[in-house]
Amino acid sequence: MSPVSTATRRRAASAVLTAALLVPLAACGNGADDEKKDGSGASASASAEPKAVNLTVLAASSLTDVFNAAGAEYQKTHPGTKITFSFAGSQELAAQIKQGAPADAVATADTKTMDGLKAETGEATIIAKNRLVIVAGKDNPFKIGALKDLADTKIKVVLAAPEVPVGKYSKQILDAQKIEVKPVSQEPNVRAVLSKVELGEADAGLVYKTDSAKSGDKVVAVDIPDDQNVVASYPVATLKGSKNSEAAAAFVAWLSTPEAQKVLQDAGFQKP
Repeated sequence: MSPVSTATRRRAASAVLTAALLVPLAACGNGADDEKKDGSGASASASAEPKAVNLTVLAASSLTDVFNAAGAEYQKTHPGTKITFSFAGSQELAAQIKQGAPADAVATADTKTMDGLKAETGEATIIAKNRLVIVAGKDNPFKIGALKDLADTKIKVVLAAPEVPVGKYSKQILDAQKIEVKPVSQEPNVRAVLSKVELGEADAGLVYKTDSAKSGDKVVAVDIPDDQNVVASYPVATLKGSKNSEAAAAFVAWLSTPEAQKVLQDAGFQKP
């Protein structure tokens, strides 16, 4: 065999070996590049699905219908975020928070209850206001037309307990007019008051205007003049114990946007 042919064979073998070594490196390089970009050249991390977040929001009973509607709207524009609401009287919500109930945000029907939670919450924002009305039974058989009519002992009146915001407001307006009412029961939240009147277990009660609007013809709503009424404010805040603080803050901030405010005002709530 000639020297030239031997050298040629050696060069060929060397080229084959080099190519074999380069193939895995090229494959690794392409894989890394594939991880960085998708078919459109965009970052894979940017095109990934948003992280799923489950928010728990504690809210006053009078916010039941409107918050369910608002939550549905929010989830449409914030994929990956699911909101679960827990409704109760504001005083019950405060007790749950102080006992360490896991939640991300809270909305109460008065500022006093929220002020009592300053150690557990972030800064509160007023998102809506409300007023009280008298609700009378179907067709208003006692022809109730004013607060003074509730003093009639023949009329069974139901009120919320005084530690409940709507009960506190009720006492405030009755005391201001020097009207003495002996309720047949004191309920833990505004929905319970409304239910008693709807079912005929009471002849009249004091509830928020927005709650009476949901009853249709089951009750008759009697307006209370502004100079005899009170304005209920609804503050909302994140909870310091939240494990989803950024998502909770985003939802709380959204409640002040025009989109959320439209949902609240369409339900009868007043501007904050």
